[in-house]
Amino acid sequence: MDVLRGAAIAGMIVVNDPGTWSAVYPQLLHAEWNGWTYADTIFPLFLFVTGVSLSLSFASRRAKGDSTGLLMRHAARRSVLLVALGLALNLCAFLAFHESRWRFPGVLQRIGLCAFAAGAIFLLAGARGAAWSAAALLLGYRGLLGSGPLDPEGNLAARVDRAVFGTHTWRPGFDPEGLLSTLPAIATTLLGVLAAERLRSGAPRRRRVLELLAAGAAASVAGWAWGREFPINKTLWTSSYALLMSGLAAMALAICTALSDAATWKRVSAPLRWLGRNAIAAFTLSSVGTMALIAIRLRAPGGKARSLWIAIYRGVFDRFADPRLGSLLFALAYMALWTAVFGLLHRRRIFFKI
Repeated sequence: MDVLRGAAIAGMIVVNDPGTWSAVYPQLLHAEWNGWTYADTIFPLFLFVTGVSLSLSFASRRAKGDSTGLLMRHAARRSVLLVALGLALNLCAFLAFHESRWRFPGVLQRIGLCAFAAGAIFLLAGARGAAWSAAALLLGYRGLLGSGPLDPEGNLAARVDRAVFGTHTWRPGFDPEGLLSTLPAIATTLLGVLAAERLRSGAPRRRRVLELLAAGAAASVAGWAWGREFPINKTLWTSSYALLMSGLAAMALAICTALSDAATWKRVSAPLRWLGRNAIAAFTLSSVGTMALIAIRLRAPGGKARSLWIAIYRGVFDRFADPRLGSLLFALAYMALWTAVFGLLHRRRIFFKI
């Protein structure tokens, strides 16, 4: 679980922090609208693993005697803190870059809402209720969006965001972490809960892993097939997209579980584990670091000011015929820097919990 969560954070840093947005490999860019790339697999992987974490955490705390009410209060508190942290990050960006609007939705806000909703459903209704709820959310969302257009401006999710948030969205008119599209994202988290429940069952480990692998493959195929009727779309978090990505995440979880006892795997995957054990802190601090490097202005040759970010990229990494390679190497170096920071924190047993 920590390895997958760390892989998601590493992917977020690389995708969010190229040396220059004018030169990025297509797979590191989100699909412009319908379709998907590697970049579109990262956030649903994190939400799926969040569901896995909920199942394991609740089981551990219940074994210690915690009541359902206590667990609900803990989940609510964590959700509020994540939403507040996300709003604070958006406010920092608004102030640092003198943006025209303060964005209200965001990645941490969606994580907080999905974790609370999925946790509450699982606590109150159990695994069976979680399965029915996930199906209802996916089918219900299909029904809601299917009654109207699916273009960027006219879809129901965008109209809801405009009505609720006004201009406080990522782009004028819609937000990829908007309100209505959080419903199928909750389903993604619930499917992670169900995957963990299966892995926690009393069946032999090999059988559990193979069943999860098969279920993931089936969900991926079903999501892909559904996408022919209801397009795969990350911005709208369409039901086909949620199912496809949950299937891929389930297969990744099955593979990591199968490899987890191998000594070589433990050594190779250690850097991802460092990030995964401090996932929210890694995302938050790397985002703040990005804002700081962009906000700091330096005098460039010729007297023109440029950001410290661009100065580092131009001075160190912009050395290749294909500028996309230098841009990617910058992102990888930035990710490696934060991996080293959290490796040091891991060595000192320092973990930030929300």
